[in-house]
Amino acid sequence: MIVKLLAVLSLAAHCNAAPSPIKYVLHEERAVESPNWVRGARLEKSAIVPIRIGLTQTNLDLGYDYLMDVASSDSENYGKHWTPEQVHNAFAPKDETIASVKEWLTDSGIQDSRIMFYENRGWISVVDMTVEELESLLQAEYHEHENSQTSKVRLGTHKYHVPEHLASHIDYITPGIKLSPVIKRTVEKKLKRSNRSVHVPALVSTRANKGSESLAISDAAAALPPALQDCAYVMTPYCIRTLYSIPETPEPVDGNSLGVFAQGSYFFKADLNQYYAKYATYVPQNTFPINASIDGASYSVPAASESNGAEAILDIQIATSLVYPQTVTLYQVDDDIYGPGQVAVLFNTFLDALDGSYCSYSSDGHTGDDPNIDPVYPHNVTGGYQGQRQCGVYKPTKVISISYGQAEADLPAPYTRRQCNEFMKLGLQGVSILIASGDNGVATFPEDGPTCLGPQQTIFNPGYPNGCPYVTVVGATQLPSDGTVYDAEVVMQADYEGRLPDTSSAGGFSNYFSRPRYQDGHVQAYFHRANITYPYYSELNFNANTTTGIYNRIGRAYPDVSAIGSNFPLYLNGTLGNSYGSSLSSPVFAAVLTLLNQERAAAGKGTIGFVNPVLYKHSDVLNDIVVGRNPGCGTQGFKAVHGWDAATGLGTPNYPKMKALFMSLP
Repeated sequence: MIVKLLAVLSLAAHCNAAPSPIKYVLHEERAVESPNWVRGARLEKSAIVPIRIGLTQTNLDLGYDYLMDVASSDSENYGKHWTPEQVHNAFAPKDETIASVKEWLTDSGIQDSRIMFYENRGWISVVDMTVEELESLLQAEYHEHENSQTSKVRLGTHKYHVPEHLASHIDYITPGIKLSPVIKRTVEKKLKRSNRSVHVPALVSTRANKGSESLAISDAAAALPPALQDCAYVMTPYCIRTLYSIPETPEPVDGNSLGVFAQGSYFFKADLNQYYAKYATYVPQNTFPINASIDGASYSVPAASESNGAEAILDIQIATSLVYPQTVTLYQVDDDIYGPGQVAVLFNTFLDALDGSYCSYSSDGHTGDDPNIDPVYPHNVTGGYQGQRQCGVYKPTKVISISYGQAEADLPAPYTRRQCNEFMKLGLQGVSILIASGDNGVATFPEDGPTCLGPQQTIFNPGYPNGCPYVTVVGATQLPSDGTVYDAEVVMQADYEGRLPDTSSAGGFSNYFSRPRYQDGHVQAYFHRANITYPYYSELNFNANTTTGIYNRIGRAYPDVSAIGSNFPLYLNGTLGNSYGSSLSSPVFAAVLTLLNQERAAAGKGTIGFVNPVLYKHSDVLNDIVVGRNPGCGTQGFKAVHGWDAATGLGTPNYPKMKALFMSLP
């Protein structure tokens, strides 16, 4: 709910009035032009826009240290995760912040009755603000922006300003600099283009998958048991278990369901049953994930539905086949009208549903999220979700796999930081967030417009949320040609008969987030071992038009780890096909953490939570990948070497070693 600002805050504001005249400073500017969004006409001054002012939370500068205190294996507080109440109290904005921003608004001529603040104290909104008021308030010009791919129109500005004395109190303001549509991180084979949004990647399989009946197997494979002979061409659950020495799942424990995020891609139940019948017979028919749909999202769809996509069913079948009889929870977000091409950014409605303090209702019918870029509920169109936005309705599972993302450059840096801080808060509560790194090497999805940055399209294009230091980014590997599950894996790379020659495990360095301390030593060693000769820059929020480098030497490096991500079979509308990509790898690694949590729970221990600090300190529990690279942007990208690398991270799971490590921790 939203209530009017307390009188005591108003009084405090007037007691601490800023000097006049007010000095303004640049608060946010779009550093990289997105080629898909074209600036159009300036907005009419009388137009009404919904303004949201995100307030700076307290102690965010301490968030990293708080998380390391419960996530580092050498900390006496390892595993002592926080409650939601402890998290909320630690980061709530100060009274001074609310009072100072309110004073600015009232001094600018906005009536007190139009100013609202959210119960969680994270946002201030203004009712019925005109464009003329907004442009004067922020010393900005607002224009329409049309997407050349989808014809969607959004409003935004190239830059805006705030009073200098408020810069530290204001996180960011919406509407602000423009945002672009998102993509999903699945690379799948197809025979024809999908008729859905071009931002729904990439290829959908309709051809039969390969196997020993169509390809000869190597002598080494022929010497193995029949169930392991075809793993280079058909990566079954049994192949994965053998590859990583994953044991059969013990009895499930309460509260250990594996969470899977999905948006705009749904599954057909009969396809899942076919997969179980052929590749995971130990999973009973009609074993489906727990339904945790958000804001009117569909759960499953008929075969004929255009929304019957491979992403959801791949994540579900991989997770279920590896953790059964442990359950899987499907977080499907947003109603069917909001497809990936219609939603400008990811995760806000998902985070709203997990954390009530991230989302509150307002008196003018809008929510704390930005109605210009986030879904708005009630969605008053035919087929839209007519209920209120769901806030804090689900307790997060302790492991969540996310196979979706977008180009970092398509988002304002403050927006990404705000979401990243929410991932930090989930980590404090013992939740592991795993993110698929992407499948286009050092570039981005080719159907999302130009894949690289800069005037000449030569600058590497990192993904989001890969740069957030509080998530675990998972790259993709494959078996070597004619290899077996007993051979060392290599970087996943496939050219799809020449159609997508740079399809490979994504990796690189963020332009928004600096490198966290927990990976410093590994990344510095990589620069030495790999002998990278590409020109680089060393700054956050760089200017792509003037830099002479092509990657950010000080950026948060990714991926953190990897897992097998090639030749996974799937049924789609009853047709058997193969798929590739880090979308497959993320649920594999997530399943490993879920099983380890199960082992720890049986021994009376807590969840692993944010896993990165432990893995970077004990990287010997992973299988090092040393062959392959991830090309893009006219280069060969980054190569795999001994130790951490920007193609496969620290390596792939070794379950026995990981179990020994995590069972030794409190």
